[in-house]
Amino acid sequence: MKYKKIMGLDTEVSVIAMGCMRMGELSIEALEGLIEKAFNLGINFFDHADIYASGRSEQLFGEVLKKRPEWREKMLIQSKCGIRKGYYDLSKAHIISSVEASLKRLNTDYLDVLLLHRPDALMDPVEIGEAFETLYKLGMVKTFGVSNMTPGQVALIQKNSQYPLIFNQLQFNVVHASMIDAGIHANMKEMPSLDHDGGVLDYCRLNNITIQCWSILQASWEEGTYINHKDYSELNDMLERLGQKYGLTKAAVATAWILRHPAGMQAIAGTTSQENLEAICQASNVNISREDWYKLYTSVNRILP
Repeated sequence: MKYKKIMGLDTEVSVIAMGCMRMGELSIEALEGLIEKAFNLGINFFDHADIYASGRSEQLFGEVLKKRPEWREKMLIQSKCGIRKGYYDLSKAHIISSVEASLKRLNTDYLDVLLLHRPDALMDPVEIGEAFETLYKLGMVKTFGVSNMTPGQVALIQKNSQYPLIFNQLQFNVVHASMIDAGIHANMKEMPSLDHDGGVLDYCRLNNITIQCWSILQASWEEGTYINHKDYSELNDMLERLGQKYGLTKAAVATAWILRHPAGMQAIAGTTSQENLEAICQASNVNISREDWYKLYTSVNRILP
């Protein structure tokens, strides 16, 4: 496993993180085994959110930490807040109460990272800054970041907070790569030239914000994974060929494609299968060639200008 130094964190983070959204489906025993497997593979970063399985993912994770309290200092725990039933809420009161509830469920005194899960149209950046200050001074959160936010939204929050935003968690994979498309098609008129996110990739690189990639194997919420999907036959043929070349599974090749980008992104693996997790983690040790990176990029009905 490769690791990355992140400003504000004392421990380097594994470039592949463990996504915890589906952990609510597991028994405590199965989850304990999955976490131990993640440790053995070199993963030290675990990504939660207060809404995952309506809090059950955090609760079960906390039950495991009750059994294995020595594990807490071996891991970095991140959680997210701000999504409520039918609306978003990044008010000071909700941010603080959400963290308090997550800490109780997780059976820990602090979060290593707190992310704001989605942009709230009614968010007051001054309130957010006050919430961050309270959480930091009480020792409840060590560092902060955002998720699914544009450069303008990030800058607005950062202007009103003394604590650097170290992550922006964004959907990104070989199928869903609009932040790459817009850059490649700069100064062109075709559809891929449309900038959907305000140049968030370059903004994050310029401001030392690490992009965390969610849904690394998912085409869309409706279609599910693009691995072996009938609508992505050309992509899967290329994943198969490159998998044979590099000795990786298709999922691992797709993950290696993300890690190959010089932005130094972190890939979040959301599988609950120990076997699949081990296969995906092999991507950390492979640096696919520039030519092969573009072969994958163009295998999803993309034409270079």
